[in-house]
Amino acid sequence: FSAEQEAQALRKAMKGFGTDEDAIIDTLTKLNVSQRQQVLITYKSTIGRDLIDDLKSELSGNFERVIVGLMTPTIMYDVHELRRALKGAGTDEGCLIEILASRTNAEIRHINENYKLQYGSTLEEDIVSDTSSMFRRVLVSLATGNRDEGTFVDEALAQQDAQCLYEAGEKKWGTDEVQFMSILCTRNRCHLLRVFDVYRGIANKDITESIKSEMSGDLEDALLAVVKCLRNKPAYFAERLYKSMKGLGTDDSTLIRVMVSRSEVDMLYIRREFLAMYGKSLHSFIKGDCSGDYRKVLLRLCGG
Repeated sequence: FSAEQEAQALRKAMKGFGTDEDAIIDTLTKLNVSQRQQVLITYKSTIGRDLIDDLKSELSGNFERVIVGLMTPTIMYDVHELRRALKGAGTDEGCLIEILASRTNAEIRHINENYKLQYGSTLEEDIVSDTSSMFRRVLVSLATGNRDEGTFVDEALAQQDAQCLYEAGEKKWGTDEVQFMSILCTRNRCHLLRVFDVYRGIANKDITESIKSEMSGDLEDALLAVVKCLRNKPAYFAERLYKSMKGLGTDDSTLIRVMVSRSEVDMLYIRREFLAMYGKSLHSFIKGDCSGDYRKVLLRLCGG
C-alpha cells in the first residue's frame, strides 16, 4: 500500500474534463478505513488540496454519500449520522436506535467525546431536546454506554429478571416500561440471553412477541433492536438492509449507513444471515434495487 500512489490515482480520476468514477470506486474500496485516512493526509500534503472537498465537487447524490462516508473515520461517521438524525428535517428515529443499540460501550464513549468536540452540545442534550417520553429515556440509557460487558450469568437474578419482565408486561394491565428498560439496557449479553430463555418458559412466548404486544412506535422499535442486537447482531443488520430495500422506494440513508459502517466489521456474517433469512443474496438484492455508480460501489462493499 502506498498512500502517495493512491492519492495520485484519485487526483488523476478527478482532474480535467469528466470524472473517472470507476477509478475512484476501485481505489477506495480496496483500502481499509485507516489506509483511507492516510491517503486523505497524503493527498493534502502532496497535492495541496482537500480530498473530501474534491470528491464532493465531482460527485453527487447517493454515490457521493457513500464515498464521503468511506472517507470518514468510523467513529466520526457515527457522530455525523447521529447529528443528522437529530438535527436534520424531522428526527430519524431509526438511525438513533440502530447506532445506539448496536455499538459497544467503548464505541459509545468515543462517539460521546467526539460529538461534544464537534458540535459543542452533548449527544444526551440533543437526544433530550429532540425526543420525548419513554423512548427518550431508552436512548439516554443506551447513550451512556454503561451496559455490563462481563459474561457472568447469575442464575437466580436471571429468574428474577424474567419474572420481573413478565410482571411488568404480560401479567398486568398496562406496562411498566421502566422495568423493561432497566433490565434490557444494563445487563450483560450472556445474562440476558439466559433471561430470554427463562422468560419463554414463564410467559409461553418470546420476549420479542411480548414487546410487540406491550409497546408501540419508537419505544417498541428501540427495545426490539436491543434484543435483536444482543441475540445476533449480523441478523439485525441483515433485517435493516432488507427493510431498506424491499417494497416501493429505497431508504437510502439506512442502506448507505449499514453498508459503510459494517463493511469492515461483519459484512460476511451479514451476508450469510441475509441469505438464510430471505433466501436471496444481499448482492442480488442491491443489484435489483440500485443503479449506476451507486450500485457499483455498494456491490464492492458487499463483496461476493
